[in-house]
Amino acid sequence: MEGKSNGVSTNVQPAGPSKALGLIAGLIILALLAYSTNYLGKHVHKALEYPIWAVALGLTANVLLTLTRTKDYITPAIRTELFLKTGLVLLGAGINITEIASVGGKGIVQAIIMVTSVFFFTWWLGGVFKLNSRLKAVMSTAISICGVSAAIAAAGSVLARKEELTYITALVILTALPLMVLMPYAAGWLGLTPQVAGAWFGGNIDTTAAVVGAGAIYGEQAMKVASIVKMSQNALIGIAAFLLAVYWVVVGERKSDERPGARVIWDRFPKFVLGFVLTSILASLGFFSKAQLSSIKALQTWAFALAFICIGLELSFKQFGKLGVKPTAVYLIATVFNTLLALGIGFLIFGGLFGI
Repeated sequence: MEGKSNGVSTNVQPAGPSKALGLIAGLIILALLAYSTNYLGKHVHKALEYPIWAVALGLTANVLLTLTRTKDYITPAIRTELFLKTGLVLLGAGINITEIASVGGKGIVQAIIMVTSVFFFTWWLGGVFKLNSRLKAVMSTAISICGVSAAIAAAGSVLARKEELTYITALVILTALPLMVLMPYAAGWLGLTPQVAGAWFGGNIDTTAAVVGAGAIYGEQAMKVASIVKMSQNALIGIAAFLLAVYWVVVGERKSDERPGARVIWDRFPKFVLGFVLTSILASLGFFSKAQLSSIKALQTWAFALAFICIGLELSFKQFGKLGVKPTAVYLIATVFNTLLALGIGFLIFGGLFGI
């Protein structure tokens, strides 16, 4: 999920001095919204966790800025991806490396099952609704792996049109925000353990930021499991992009004499995953003191709050009116399939029924 650099925002940014002033103004607005998020979460309604307050304030500011036609001016400061990746790297300091090995191993098993099943289901369903191959590829990758980042990787691999990528990114945000709020309460109603709930969130919600938000709403342990599970899926972006590129060259464009290089995998691999693991290793070796860990935890919360605020700010209301009926139907049906499958697989693997 992820930020303006991933193509979610379709606004035209100002240039030159205006861009610098817009960046400063935008950062001031973000700081005020983040402070308000922290205050509301601690003093007004403690039952509503900070991700909900952050997104709500971001959406409110989005509406006001859009109505006053000043949103384009502050877009240089809307950096969802930067804030999110910073928070995830810092999150590693609170997770022991043995926990990553344990959860990550299960997460990889779940990721392989989920990505394969959801991708081919969505691809098949897109064929039933007669979507073109490019749109099917981008949508299938977005739903099965991690939303916007995966959609962009897929779009580059199959040379999708900008309009097709815009459709998918709008649908990702449209579904991810409600799921971020509703799934933790559904997990509580179902009586899921933090491990199973985290695996469900990480295996289903299409943006990493919303996954972290859902986990934070359910609890610290759920957030850790959800983040690790999601990053297990994120790690497959490069492989998926490489395979799609090969498919498109050989089948889509019928150029069997061309082959994408293996460098595609590395170029598309989310590097922040390595930062997350490195931070966890340092923490596991006792590199950080208790005071430092406390400070890192506070910085992590602020980074995530800024990411959630940016999610609300970058939402483009204009795009919803442009979404086609068929792509929307395919996306929503595939999301329901993903939700149910992720719950079952998460329960089997993280519930310990098979002793995995």
